[in-house]
Amino acid sequence: MSLTEARFHDLVDSTLENLEEVFDESGLDVDLENSAGVLTVKFEGGSQLIFSRQEPLRQLWLATAKPTGGYHFEYKESSSEDEDGSYWFCVKSEEKLNEILARFTQDQAGVELDFEEI
Repeated sequence: MSLTEARFHDLVDSTLENLEEVFDESGLDVDLENSAGVLTVKFEGGSQLIFSRQEPLRQLWLATAKPTGGYHFEYKESSSEDEDGSYWFCVKSEEKLNEILARFTQDQAGVELDFEEI
């Protein structure tokens, strides 16, 4: 089932707010900028994460520094028999957004952050 435009925007807004909260509470030296629905997270070493919504595709995109480049995520709504719940997943690797973010922050900042609520 495809997400409605309103549901998509609500999910992206909630996700970006949750991400800001995780980074704010982490104690990491990061700069956060949320403007026009684009969240940029700048790490101390110069690397950054850029989250943007792609409304026509109903996707959340994540741009990172090379070599990883970028990721495109779609939202999976849970069903009654789905034990994993609802989450954003990468359309190429099917890896969850929270797993990719945990790995990236470990690599870039040497810190393990909990993105389970994302």
